Amino acid sequence: MSVVVIEFTTLDGIVSDPDGSGGTPLGGWAFRHGPEAVAGDKFRLGSTLDDGVLLLGRGTWQLFSRLWPNRDDPFSRRMNAVPKLVATRTLTDVSAWANSRILAGDLLDAVKRERRDVVVTGSLGVVRQLMAEDLVDEYRLLTFPTVLGSGHRLFPADTPPTELRCLAAEQIGAAVLTRHRRPSR
Repeated sequence: MSVVVIEFTTLDGIVSDPDGSGGTPLGGWAFRHGPEAVAGDKFRLGSTLDDGVLLLGRGTWQLFSRLWPNRDDPFSRRMNAVPKLVATRTLTDVSAWANSRILAGDLLDAVKRERRDVVVTGSLGVVRQLMAEDLVDEYRLLTFPTVLGSGHRLFPADTPPTELRCLAAEQIGAAVLTRHRRPSR
């Protein structure tokens, strides 16, 4: 089992509001490069979507539950079919998006018990909890040629040092997909 974090990011490491749904002044930066820049399996998840599970925070789940169920292309069918765990303290009903269930109990314990690969998308609060406990095995970052100067960073200034190994770097339209994995334990 691996924990894989996937994020849209800017050159300066900002991950907040890539689609503009957060209403921030600089939001929508990833989508300014056109819909093809973010469509489909840009993170090269492949069979991980067939065999793994998505882990989403409440805010990301709410956004995705309004977008994905209405799409019917091959990648969207896979996103709709994958089991989804929702880390939330406030939601009680996640029936709006098929195969979603509320994560029972402690987030960290649930991830440690999971037997499938766990893919975390967006969900910065969830990602930071996993990072703090050194549970992230791989980062797949789609980096756009944009510098914002402010916003939420994936790796804030107080992040402890972490050594990662670059597995791949691939240009995908205007962005570059990089895959970084921590060395085996």
